[in-house]
Amino acid sequence: MNNQRSLFFNVDWFIILTYLTLCIIGWFNIHAAVYDPMNPSIIDLDTNYGKQLIFIISAFIIGFAILLFDNKFFNTFSPVFYGITILLLVLVLIIGRNVGGNQAWIPIGSFRLQPSEFAKFATCLLLARYLSSGTIKVQEFRTQITAAFIILLPTALILLQPDAGSALTFSSLILVLYREGLSGYFLVIEGLSIVLFVLTVLYNKYVVLVGVIALAATLIYFYRKSRKSLTIIGSGFIFSVLFIFSVDFAYNKILKPHQKNRIDVILGKVNDPRGIGYNLNQSKIAIGSGGLWGKGYLQGTQTKYDFVPEQSTDFIFCTVGEEWGFAGCFLVISLYLFLLIRIVNIAERQRSSFSRIYGYGVASILFFHVFINIGMTIGLIPVIGIPLPFLSYGGSSLWSFTILLFILLKFDSNRMGII
Repeated sequence: MNNQRSLFFNVDWFIILTYLTLCIIGWFNIHAAVYDPMNPSIIDLDTNYGKQLIFIISAFIIGFAILLFDNKFFNTFSPVFYGITILLLVLVLIIGRNVGGNQAWIPIGSFRLQPSEFAKFATCLLLARYLSSGTIKVQEFRTQITAAFIILLPTALILLQPDAGSALTFSSLILVLYREGLSGYFLVIEGLSIVLFVLTVLYNKYVVLVGVIALAATLIYFYRKSRKSLTIIGSGFIFSVLFIFSVDFAYNKILKPHQKNRIDVILGKVNDPRGIGYNLNQSKIAIGSGGLWGKGYLQGTQTKYDFVPEQSTDFIFCTVGEEWGFAGCFLVISLYLFLLIRIVNIAERQRSSFSRIYGYGVASILFFHVFINIGMTIGLIPVIGIPLPFLSYGGSSLWSFTILLFILLKFDSNRMGII
């Protein structure tokens, strides 16, 4: 009994309070986004907002159930969790239901399970187990290959659905590897890859190639006396050339038309606010029309008349902007910033490397979702179909983020003296 009291005394209630606040904000905004005058009650179980209430209550029960487990349970069974999610990702390709062009859901009665959401916490657990085991060093090539395999296996299966948004989420785990000692060169490579991708899409690949050759020649001239620098420059040049041609091939031969259109709109290649740029244009109108304090709860015209597609899921932030204005957006973003900073602090104060690595996995996944989702609604990033944690409608995403967060809270609850 004393252990149970100690458990709930030591749990980080600031995190739980922030979590509940975001869930409640999401619930009210889902109510506004899909409001039905024939079913006005926010607890009407025949509506999406009524169902979201059930998801929130069940998620909270799942979260507190996690706190009752022993820490060793998650470390010991992390390969099992990972294996189950991999099997589900294979299964969804066989019997999954196709929604919006993605075969990402397994129908279970009236509920649809999305395995890709649960793969996130399972991957974080197995990655933490591997990197914290024995004398593993991230600087070693063998370790990097194994870690990459753990991350890329679910990524590849999710790409087959095809769900590029969810697949891209796993790329954020490079931050975990960096925290554990991965060379900063890999982050530089990732940044350069983004720049080369944009330039290759905007301009002819041969024009970009000429620019890379000119840059490499300049660097070789200045660093011609350093063999190490020349090796790095040469490797970077080869990578850049291969990447440029890969991007050109993927953009023209692999990406679907709607994916190319989204990228073209963001990069300014196409200006079609009534066609392929409709979603983004309506999203920006909705957020901008909210002004400082918003139009008021259930008073948003963009929201009320369904101008923004998927407004209860991927574009839920539009409802916040229109009905609660800049003040509401500032509050939501502040809550996310507090949550992320708190999670990083929790990760850093862990006594075991397994808990610390997992904590950084949680922070990376949540940061990616928040940054990408809000960024796409305001036109900074191409439209990618990923939910806003704890706000977007959906049982799978809410349960997955809850499990992701509460496992970390369980690890931290064994410490004395919550900061």
